[in-house]
Amino acid sequence: MADPTPPVDLDLRLVRCFTVLAEHRHFGRAATELHLTQPSLSRQIRRLERDLGARLVDRTPQGSRLTEAGEEFLPLAKALLRSGAQAVARTHAAARPSRIVVGYVTGLIVTPAVRELRRLRPDADVQPVHLYFSEARQALLDHRVDAVVCRLPFPTDRLHVTVLYDEPRVVVVPKDHRLAGKESVTLDDIADEPFPRIRDADPEWHAYWRLEPRPGGRRAPDGPYIDHLEDKFEVVAAGEAVAVSAGSHGKALRPDLTTIPLEGVEPSHVVLATRAEDRSRLVADFRKCAQSHLTRPPQAAAGPE
Repeated sequence: MADPTPPVDLDLRLVRCFTVLAEHRHFGRAATELHLTQPSLSRQIRRLERDLGARLVDRTPQGSRLTEAGEEFLPLAKALLRSGAQAVARTHAAARPSRIVVGYVTGLIVTPAVRELRRLRPDADVQPVHLYFSEARQALLDHRVDAVVCRLPFPTDRLHVTVLYDEPRVVVVPKDHRLAGKESVTLDDIADEPFPRIRDADPEWHAYWRLEPRPGGRRAPDGPYIDHLEDKFEVVAAGEAVAVSAGSHGKALRPDLTTIPLEGVEPSHVVLATRAEDRSRLVADFRKCAQSHLTRPPQAAAGPE
């Protein structure tokens, strides 16, 4: 018997509009990220709702909320976008076998290794791409990038991970903070200081940068919630929290912040991650370049974690 449900051709651009709106729960902020006007975004969402035959979003005085149908569609929408990106990336990779895309996160530099690979393989197309930390692993698994230079911790199953170097962890405080100017601090010095909380962060990552569990099992005092890692320094500068970051002490993050070496904790590990099953000669060559040329800078800027 034929399927009575007529086929629906979903426009992935509309699907992405919906996922961004679902992330922000606010038409104005979502429209800004998508480089659209609010009326245009509203039209895009209505088109998607017509295609699906279901209302996905309700406006509220505080912004917007997903309907029951919207909550059901959201994980499927994200899976559709991942599948689409993976299809494009794999097709491009098959058509251009001498191409490698190298991802890196804020605060880490891949230029020396990229330049060396280009010197060794002048026939290759070597493209560096900035990634947010939260997307680094998935970008690898989706074949959007072929290698990523980032910081642990993150789930490493299905990946091949090579430690490149270590960075000390530092405490980030406002310049007028009571601890500013100290030569170093310990966990006891910051025991009562609130730490920012990032919504939907990986639990292992969240615990690592909040220095949990602490002696005696105590959790870090809770500071304000933030939606994006990049917002962390803003709440620190405002005096609402302190934070732990990675990198050399003494390199200014911004004029109103300073860093203090943190004693008694393990350093942060900077790693190169690739797909475990990837047997590309170009990826192997980049790994060698990274191991030879990506070492800890003498005054590395504190990273965003």
